[in-house]
Amino acid sequence: MNRAKRTEIFRRLRESNPSPTTELHYASTFELLVAVILSAQATDKGVNKATARLFPVASTPQAILELGEEGLKERIRTIGLFNSKAKNIMAACRILVDAHGGEVPRERKALEALPGVGRKTANVILNTAFGEPAMAVDTHIFRVANRTRLAEGKTPLAVEQRLLRLVPKEFLQDAHHWLILHGRYVCTARKPRCPECSIADLCEYKHKTAAIVRGDAEAVNADRGGDAAPTGGEKPPLDATS
Repeated sequence: MNRAKRTEIFRRLRESNPSPTTELHYASTFELLVAVILSAQATDKGVNKATARLFPVASTPQAILELGEEGLKERIRTIGLFNSKAKNIMAACRILVDAHGGEVPRERKALEALPGVGRKTANVILNTAFGEPAMAVDTHIFRVANRTRLAEGKTPLAVEQRLLRLVPKEFLQDAHHWLILHGRYVCTARKPRCPECSIADLCEYKHKTAAIVRGDAEAVNADRGGDAAPTGGEKPPLDATS
């Protein structure tokens, strides 16, 4: 895929959603951190249901420590793997209180040192809370990047690095959100909704679900000399934070 196509893809995504953001509910960087830890192999809807019970009672590291592990489990038990997630959140809260004054650090190394926080979770925090152009590659981004040939790669890290290199700078800050939402609602795993897709004529997926109705891609398709890479397939990685 060439640069002209990539630019037009993100221009259209921005046009349809100028201010994209996460669908997780949070009111502070710490609440976002907890929500993202809980989101591993869970839906945002399920996480929001759990945090609606948790955050009114405990919304700081110290408050969660005072709530205790059993109290935390009671409020997040609707989430898959809630036992292990509760242990990680308690341990992370202890580190935040003891080593960071109760604040979430903005350095990748410090974030990834927290229990339950891997590269993807750190990228979400860096991007959404601190405004850095990080790329948190989940199952949706991995699928969309490979299927469209926007940025192919065999691993989440390979896709992340390729996106950071190839996404035009003006779109980099919000690209992570646009791609997640596109994968969640349009470029779905089992049956992509190609007839409703605003970038269908730019997408290089060979097995679209219906004929493309747009016809305005001729100009951006003219330059076929864009860089290419061996396909990484479409099998998505597990939605884990580590």
